[in-house]
Amino acid sequence: MMQTYRLSLFVSIIIVLTLSYNTTANAQVSNNFVIMIDPGHGGKDSGTPGTGRYKTTEKDIALDVSLALGKMIQQKIPAVNVVYTRSNDIYPTLNGRTVLANKKDVDLFISIHCNAQPGKTGTAYGSETYVLGTTKNKQNLEVAKRENSVIALEDDTEVYKDFNPDSPESVLGLMIAQEAYLDHSIKLARYIEDEFQVTAKRKSRGVKQNIFYVLAYTYMPSVLVELGFLTHKKEEDFLNSKRGKELMTKSLFNAIEKYLQYLNVNTNDVVFVEDTTTEPPSKSIEFKVQIAASSKELETKPYNFKGLNNISSIREGSLFKYFYGNTSNYEATKQLEEEAKKKGYKSCFVVAFKDGKKIPLIDALKTISN
Repeated sequence: MMQTYRLSLFVSIIIVLTLSYNTTANAQVSNNFVIMIDPGHGGKDSGTPGTGRYKTTEKDIALDVSLALGKMIQQKIPAVNVVYTRSNDIYPTLNGRTVLANKKDVDLFISIHCNAQPGKTGTAYGSETYVLGTTKNKQNLEVAKRENSVIALEDDTEVYKDFNPDSPESVLGLMIAQEAYLDHSIKLARYIEDEFQVTAKRKSRGVKQNIFYVLAYTYMPSVLVELGFLTHKKEEDFLNSKRGKELMTKSLFNAIEKYLQYLNVNTNDVVFVEDTTTEPPSKSIEFKVQIAASSKELETKPYNFKGLNNISSIREGSLFKYFYGNTSNYEATKQLEEEAKKKGYKSCFVVAFKDGKKIPLIDALKTISN
């Protein structure tokens, strides 16, 4: 019930987001760009203790790097507003972190952690940056299991009853809800891992996808960063050192700065560059209803889509996206959307195409209104 509510809520707000905020960063905004930094764990939840050779644990290193990163952003890009899920040794619930990010209308969410290999010591080392997605990799699944396991320590676990990473239907719903932000999340994740290699001279284990609660329910570009393995003695020494923390902080800052530049954000006054290009009205605008997104390619046959006909698909990155219907009449598409919902696709939504390429819905509506 809670999952259905969350997805239904998303469908409602996506219309508002589409009309008021262009996720390709071409709309002008008057308020500051807001970055939320989430130091993983905290308080009663220490995270991984590493090898046990240090008094500090994952929660301490995550907090040190998070606060240093926030301070660097505020000093070097003062127009960017930095907020934290915690700024000291307390434990905000996983749900509390996501609620706070959504409530504060955050533009970017970065969760900072340290990794661990089963056992007190291990051979695995290097950084990883995660975005929301599915994985069958055993090691990646163990990372997600460990980071999500704190749910069992919380007083109110009822709020998580519909969060089921093992349910394909649940995961698919989450992926659809986040699809508007995934490309930007991947872009930032790539910048981060590149900077870890170039600036900090660390081994990068790459950009990966996984089901983390804090990524699943934050409705903005979001990444979860694993700075390194505390179960690897040399890496634990590095991450506990002043120099190590400084290098990882500088790497994260450089990546964020590149991401802001990618968005065409003026970091002096944080104004998005407005796209003033005007295009002549076109009859090539088409509307479809997105009903699903999957890492697997499916035949566009009715039996794969609850009996719906007229299914099409496109591939975007590692995802295959599936659409119901095809019409140049926006009002007719709303009827198709209702039909899809009756078939069980409660989180479906309308998307627009021009000359076969997906475009922001607001741009399509402006075009057909001219």
